[in-house]
Amino acid sequence: MIPGLAPTTSIRRRLLTFLLAGAAATAIILYFVVQSVAAQLAQESQDNILTASAVSIVDNARVRDGEIMIDIPYFAFSMLGSAADERVFYAIWLGDEFLSGYESLPRPEGGPAEPASFDTLPFLGEDVRIATVARPISLFEGSSLLQVSIAQTRQGQRAVLTRVSQLSMGIGAGFFALTALLAIVVASTTIRPVNRLTTSLSRRGPSDLREVTTAVPREMAPLVTTLNSFMTRLKTSLARSEDFIVEAAHRVRTPLAIVRTQAEILYRRAETPEARQTLKEMMRAVDETSRTAGQLLDHATVSFRSDSLESDVISLQTLAREAAARARPITELKDIEIAVEGAADPSLRGDLILMQSAVANILDNAIKYTPAEGQITLSVDRDAERARLRVIDTGPGFPEADPASLTGRFVRGSNAAQIIGSGLGLTIADEVARVHGGQLILANSAGGGACVTLSFPLSAS
Repeated sequence: MIPGLAPTTSIRRRLLTFLLAGAAATAIILYFVVQSVAAQLAQESQDNILTASAVSIVDNARVRDGEIMIDIPYFAFSMLGSAADERVFYAIWLGDEFLSGYESLPRPEGGPAEPASFDTLPFLGEDVRIATVARPISLFEGSSLLQVSIAQTRQGQRAVLTRVSQLSMGIGAGFFALTALLAIVVASTTIRPVNRLTTSLSRRGPSDLREVTTAVPREMAPLVTTLNSFMTRLKTSLARSEDFIVEAAHRVRTPLAIVRTQAEILYRRAETPEARQTLKEMMRAVDETSRTAGQLLDHATVSFRSDSLESDVISLQTLAREAAARARPITELKDIEIAVEGAADPSLRGDLILMQSAVANILDNAIKYTPAEGQITLSVDRDAERARLRVIDTGPGFPEADPASLTGRFVRGSNAAQIIGSGLGLTIADEVARVHGGQLILANSAGGGACVTLSFPLSAS
């Protein structure tokens, strides 16, 4: 979850909800459709058999000597014996005269339809399906209507419908399960481009404002276009800010150097202690402002170059020696001994200008806090996995409270009240270490003083 952003319903969850709701509704509809079709087919099948049985009886009717003779064939009832517990009834009428069967079997109201009529009525305590077939018969007295009704109980049909119901329920459940699985796959596939875009952006560093080139569906193209436009504007704004800082630092340092020189001249000529003290405070303020401007320039350089690092082969031994050589005039003024130690000479690939800036800022901090006649050691070593450059001094060391917090911008330790500084030196070194895949480690030496370590993985070499 993004801090400060109130989450709404998940797209994946909403998509799954709609798909599963549709699948459930379709499964229910499928169940009732199968039930309805099965009931209709079962009814039609029973009606056809009842009709065939009735027609076979009618077809076997003969008129002999003016009398009707009905010979009920065996297969007329045998075709109805599909279930052992089924019961079959019949009734034969010639006009209004009952001839054979169950006289109480209900007759169709209004007479039978062509070619047959069907009714479902209660008879002897059970619901029966009745099929009635009628055919005119010629007798001596004239024409009369021979009507045959065949009835069958419905247990067999109910048993069939029960089996069909169970089958349709299984089909519905299987359909829902299959649809649910497909819904999960569809939802995951649909949301995958969003996750891919999120992953692509989350892996970037805070200063990586390159355009998004991740392939996205057509519907997400406007979002990516807007995002790229925003990052382009942000990158331009940041570049302008960095350019402004660089220009401001350049413009501030030149007049400050002039002011510092003039203050020193006046300091030497001052006759009263009050004037000398005032000029001393002025020079201190100018030094602090000049140092801050220089470190702001260094910080702007780090921010600008971190997006497109140079790939130089850097020898940590050479880096340490050159930094010590540049700092030696200042250390000699304070009677500080500076030395480079370590037999190992690990190399890594990185931006030489940024690495020089990081070591220079660490060394500048060490010089500020190391008292006269102290010692600063630049130590280079390596092991199987990492290469390290340590700057060890004999100053007061870091405050006992969390020294790692000193890498924040403009953060200074509790023992820095009388020391000129801006609180950016360790920030610059930490950012340089991180953009090279390394880390800045702050600690106090066992014998006293601070130990600042630049540690880099050898995989960067």
